[in-house]
Amino acid sequence: MKMKMNMHVSNLLLCILILIHSSLATAENVTADELYEIASSLKMFVDELPKMPTLKGYMLGRDGDLKAGELRIGMFEKKWKFHRDFPSSTVFAYGTSRESASVPGPTIEAIQGVETFVTWENHLSSRLFLPWDPSLVSAKPRNGGVPTVVHLHGGINEPESDGSPRAWFTAGFNETGPAWTKSQYHYVNVQHPGNLWYHDHALGLTRENLLAGLVGAYIIRNSSVETSLKLPSGPEFDRSLLVFDKSFAKDGSIYMNATGDNPSIHPQWQPEYFGDAIIVNGKAWPYLNVKRRKYRFRIVNAGNARFYRFAFSNGLSMTQIGSDSSYLPTPANVTKLLLGPSEIADVIIDFANSSTDEAILTNSAAYPFPNGTVVDDLNSKVMKFMIEKTMKPAINQPGSRKFMKFLMEKTKKPAISQPDSRIPERLVRYPRPNKNDIAQTRYITLYEYDSATSLPTHFLMNGLMFDSPVTETPRQGKNELWHIINLTQDNHPLHIHLGLLYALNQTKLVNLSDFQSCMQTKNDAVACNISNHAQGRVIATPANERTWKNVFKMRPGYMTTILLTFSLLDSHQPYPFNASAEPGYLYHCHILDHEDNEMMRPLKILE
Repeated sequence: MKMKMNMHVSNLLLCILILIHSSLATAENVTADELYEIASSLKMFVDELPKMPTLKGYMLGRDGDLKAGELRIGMFEKKWKFHRDFPSSTVFAYGTSRESASVPGPTIEAIQGVETFVTWENHLSSRLFLPWDPSLVSAKPRNGGVPTVVHLHGGINEPESDGSPRAWFTAGFNETGPAWTKSQYHYVNVQHPGNLWYHDHALGLTRENLLAGLVGAYIIRNSSVETSLKLPSGPEFDRSLLVFDKSFAKDGSIYMNATGDNPSIHPQWQPEYFGDAIIVNGKAWPYLNVKRRKYRFRIVNAGNARFYRFAFSNGLSMTQIGSDSSYLPTPANVTKLLLGPSEIADVIIDFANSSTDEAILTNSAAYPFPNGTVVDDLNSKVMKFMIEKTMKPAINQPGSRKFMKFLMEKTKKPAISQPDSRIPERLVRYPRPNKNDIAQTRYITLYEYDSATSLPTHFLMNGLMFDSPVTETPRQGKNELWHIINLTQDNHPLHIHLGLLYALNQTKLVNLSDFQSCMQTKNDAVACNISNHAQGRVIATPANERTWKNVFKMRPGYMTTILLTFSLLDSHQPYPFNASAEPGYLYHCHILDHEDNEMMRPLKILE
């Protein structure tokens, strides 16, 4: 639902500040056509997909036992080359030193049950090099500096180590936000094995800091659970792919708009950022040489707002084995894979089944999703896989019958370098969602508010600002049923901190305009008879997402029903930390431009 709101910013100084900052922080505004032309000048598939550096989140003791690991990871400003033929770009990058810092940052490998301590260090300069909007509620240090704070997305950790937006800090911890408590974060790694990622979460600046490069992968492993699955393994055959999009100015600098859609309200903010170049592991449209065998790819949508509907140009299928931080109970074969911002898909691709020697990973998701612009020649392509060629018999060439037989056998059976790699019929079984054990039922309504010119000004959940008193107070160890009612035109990937969600179904709302009118007045789904309106088409959760997740895509015009649990999934044990401590947790839309403009709410866990 779009709610009209006439808003005016009377403080002229605000506009002056943003204009001055923008002129310092980015190249001059250029048109969309010019940005497209710059990106289209880059030849695709000329940079090899990088292998990201790895850090072990554990140590081996003298007796061979696993012990807690301690890491110091900094945030550095440096130059990064996104394409062979393009100037280097200024970025923010995670790493153990400025020289080793990378975009994305190093992949942290942890072991289930073995703690990891990370001291996140801010080494950034005195200002953000991208434009920002001081009209938003955001971290504003009094003495300058770039505010940062790290959230381990999908992590089940104490509130003090969750990366609260108000726990920000500047270089050398010279200045800290009101929720900051300590410099060393404690990741207990007690949750089930799976895929996570880490990224910046500074209040009102998440979209800038992630666009600048502050993202990285985090994997929790457990050999007793995973070895028997015999999935592709090792650094060559088990790869993380962090996918995001950027636009660039001619000088190579990352481009972000300096003027907002409603400049009298928000001088710089726009409702979504979409880049023209698709970046994978820090390279624009890279390629990867692969053998005709199975590979495992842990795909993270690390972009600001773009959804991806992945598919292969030659029709090659994917077998999904996990979604977000959890395995699926059984593999799911897909030819198209929809991934919203911040979602993770764990897939197996068997290139032995490819009918061609090349396959382009494509994207067909409109932007904004689902009713926006159709993809173009640039953002419809992600990367290319160069597949080991099969040996074909030379029918008309002279040669012995023995050699011809050899060629035919090579054609039928390409070399497999890891013959014990397989896709098991069953993966990992977790407890099923129990709809008969619900401690609380809640209704969460998503709103979009527009200016008099019908352009978005901000997004709210249940009509509440981020700073409004907490209303969601689940108890540790209990389950809750949430009905998410999306009255906007966008699909919103809703992310829950700490808790795990299981999407049950999505129900189309009927007589939507009547319901919207009532909600605009009462802002109460029950009082507006939601049961009479949630009577339309029911869409079951796709097979490749039927597991415990931390993000789910909220379809516009539908009520999405999710079951939330606030306990450890595979052990049913309580959290080994005080989850009710301050600063608490969050839930929010993971379109970063929405999250930074009020589509985020506090989550307080009760004992």
